[in-house]
Amino acid sequence: MTRFFLVCVLFLATLQANEPSAYDFDNTYLFDANQTSFDENITQDENETPQEVISYYAQKVLYLNYKDIPPRVLKGEIFSVTLKTLATIKDYAYIRYDLINYKGVEPLNDIPYTAEGDKYNYDTFYFLATQGEIRLPDFNASIVTNEPIRYKSTLLKGQDLNVITLNPTKKYANIIANDFELVEYKTTSYDDKHNILIFIAEATNCDIKSLHLQNVYKQGIESIYQSIFDSRITYYAIIDKRIENFSFSYFNLKKNSFSVINIPIIVHDDSVTTQSDLKPKDQSRERLKMAIVAGVALFMFVLIILTKKYAYLVLIAVPVAYIVYISAPSKEVCIKKGAKIHLLPVNNGTIFETTSSRYFLQKEGSVKDFVKVKLKNEKIGWVKNEDICSY
Repeated sequence: MTRFFLVCVLFLATLQANEPSAYDFDNTYLFDANQTSFDENITQDENETPQEVISYYAQKVLYLNYKDIPPRVLKGEIFSVTLKTLATIKDYAYIRYDLINYKGVEPLNDIPYTAEGDKYNYDTFYFLATQGEIRLPDFNASIVTNEPIRYKSTLLKGQDLNVITLNPTKKYANIIANDFELVEYKTTSYDDKHNILIFIAEATNCDIKSLHLQNVYKQGIESIYQSIFDSRITYYAIIDKRIENFSFSYFNLKKNSFSVINIPIIVHDDSVTTQSDLKPKDQSRERLKMAIVAGVALFMFVLIILTKKYAYLVLIAVPVAYIVYISAPSKEVCIKKGAKIHLLPVNNGTIFETTSSRYFLQKEGSVKDFVKVKLKNEKIGWVKNEDICSY
């Protein structure tokens, strides 16, 4: 009897444990009649209305495949990959892409350029080849709707690409482009041994920021505009004064060969450099000229006094005026505190110094919107007109 009583007690305890409690009922998983899958971690909050509940669907509504993929790319090239997409539902806002697990490339657009077809859409992504080995990203695509509904995402695996590294010429400027053209250029004197060349160039399908010239003293970007398709750059290079024609090459993707850019060196008088290591000019010749003129003036003065022909004293005014002109200091301009000193008279160009206080600096010249000044450390630079003090 005792054994039979124990068995009955255990059986009743088991039944009670399997009955749903109030707690279990309040946490029943949410899904609707059309749902084929649900997230076990999603529960309905007591403050939520039924419209705020997101439904999760496991059926596949988006299909991806490669439409256009390059057979090979050059290291440093901008290239495109086009996907063919098919959605089995019509009412959706857009397709969201997550690009993951890529190697040797820099994605240039997260949102694709989309061309719509009768049945398929064609989504194009652009990449910059940065290394000698490339794996395209995995494209994880999700349909985004205006309703509180989430569909299963679709994953298109990335592929390895054949990468070619160029064997460039000695004058290669590290540029790969469909086209690269000079818009304008100018050369001025930098110091006794160098000239400064500044040019503006435009390119298509080009990583123009990678421009780098060979065998120059200094170089850099003054301003740049870059997009996937069209780019523009203002660039300077300090070159040897003996160079009469400066040239460099780039790889032309249309011609599949190197193209050469030639720039004739014609030096203009108006220097546009900082001449950051420029030493003060040798004033010995100016002093010699002043000494000669002063000697002539003194000789004429003595001669007039001895001959007592005082009417000729007016002739001394000419050498005296020349001496005053040479010895007179250059016109000074007032520069505001915080003014930026530019390397070249170019907007958004290189700034090599910022004034810490109000300055009076020697004016060397001017061009549109800029004044050329000599700093107290003998550097030469350009200041915007807006940074000149107004009285």
